[in-house]
Amino acid sequence: MGRVLQPRWLLPSLALLLVGVAPGLAAQSRSDTTKGPLAGRIRGSSTAPVTVYEMSDFQCPYCRSFAVSTFPALDAAYVATGKVRWAFVNFPLTNIHPNAAAAAELGICAAQQNAFWPVHDLLYKHQDVWAPLKAPAAFFLTLADSAKLSKPALLACLRSPATEQTVRADAQGAERSGANSTPTFYIEGGLLVGAQPVEVFRQVLDSILRVKGAAGGKP
Repeated sequence: MGRVLQPRWLLPSLALLLVGVAPGLAAQSRSDTTKGPLAGRIRGSSTAPVTVYEMSDFQCPYCRSFAVSTFPALDAAYVATGKVRWAFVNFPLTNIHPNAAAAAELGICAAQQNAFWPVHDLLYKHQDVWAPLKAPAAFFLTLADSAKLSKPALLACLRSPATEQTVRADAQGAERSGANSTPTFYIEGGLLVGAQPVEVFRQVLDSILRVKGAAGGKP
């Protein structure tokens, strides 16, 4: 769990290895993901030709590496330019990351206040602080303050059973998609596993964009 693995689909052809598609993610691929469970956790245009589902764990060090070192370049080159829509799916590996589910719930509640991505960045930036804590709730509230969240609304959301259920549903969808480690990326019917370098993502995304005839494939 959490290991960097060789991609399941890559060179020489970059053809997708089709896997058993999770009903949830497959349906989201064909729907407006600005609504429903993923609302607030989407970046990019709803008309982007490619959708990437990042199945990730806020306490996973490899997920942090991706979020801090790789995603900003992908965001600038593909998401901000309208080529890729990016969705964050919670996949907390609670057997090895005891605070991951609580962090995921904080992210869900931040999304309700249109602040998921700022909280996403804060959670990964300060992962080394909250990850070892036996009771991270107080520190999470300081992150919420930094993101200027309404504390009453946040606390009400965190107390709601629906929040835990949303995280659980995310994780179940990730598992049905074939993910068993973090981060794992569901891209147009295939899985890319591990915190791969930006060059690998560029090869994969450019290949798919070329097949779809979208913007020449290369940013």
